Amino acid sequence: MTAHLVVRALGESEARSVFTSLHDPGLVGRPLLGRPYTTVGEGGEYRPEWTWVALRGNSVVARAACWAAPDDEVPLVLDWFDFLPGEDDAAVRLLREMPHHVDFELVLPPGWRTEPEVRAAAEARIGAATAAGFRPLVERFRYRWTPECGLPEHPQRLSFRPEPDDEVILDVLRRIQHGTLDAHARRALEEAGPGAPEAGIEQAAQEELEHFRWMTSPREWWRLAHTADGALAGLHVPGRIPSGPAVGFIGVVPEQRGNGYAYDLLAECTRQLHRAGATSIAAATDLGNAPMAAAFARAGYPVVEHRFCMSAPERRPVPAA
Repeated sequence: MTAHLVVRALGESEARSVFTSLHDPGLVGRPLLGRPYTTVGEGGEYRPEWTWVALRGNSVVARAACWAAPDDEVPLVLDWFDFLPGEDDAAVRLLREMPHHVDFELVLPPGWRTEPEVRAAAEARIGAATAAGFRPLVERFRYRWTPECGLPEHPQRLSFRPEPDDEVILDVLRRIQHGTLDAHARRALEEAGPGAPEAGIEQAAQEELEHFRWMTSPREWWRLAHTADGALAGLHVPGRIPSGPAVGFIGVVPEQRGNGYAYDLLAECTRQLHRAGATSIAAATDLGNAPMAAAFARAGYPVVEHRFCMSAPERRPVPAA
């Protein structure tokens, strides 16, 4: 069913009406977040030049939209992708012809594999993305803390202080990458190849630092954590992303792992954001990161959604720090 198919980006005047003309039952994907497609020009989150559709005549049969923060000059993630039943080939062609090589993140409800309709909708999108060259990377828990969850108990085992020197922060990030369970960091290590582990560690550390700088939260929020005898335990970074306050980063240095310090860092991060006025805090971790998932559970963070993350066929290089 590829005959008479037109794949193109949208213009500002038509973007919302054309993009939203495709019916979506809302079982999976961006509609679960309750934020409809609107362009930046209308006060929304999407840009027409980063929004693509596959058309048969005047009918949209597949669509895809890339997201980025308001000040970003390039798209950061493909987070809206769906298509009509039976239009798998059109969906694959749409992804292949889009010029933006960014990762795909599919928003899913918790326990999505237990509901047949939800699972089918998710697997259709994952299958089309796979056929277009995307590769499964990781599935992630997404959390949202609110005051109703209660402030997590503070163990008082660590002391926290700001660190204004980015080189010191970068060195701590390099240490944290050793033995990391984070799939995105492990991808950076793999991309460097087995013969260049230090290059992979450097890339992963630089990517984390770039993410810290991307957030709109104050630089002075970043905190190093130390044990009672002065040894470095780790780093936590409270953040502010476009949707609001967030746990930007929690990391424990290798020699301190096994002591449960991830919880201590999370508890302090949560309390710091709460002191700054946060009434909702977003967070995430990989399903395979059992220690961090346990820390979120202990801190009272409920799982509100899952994300199925896929690597782009050609990943966009992270800007140099």
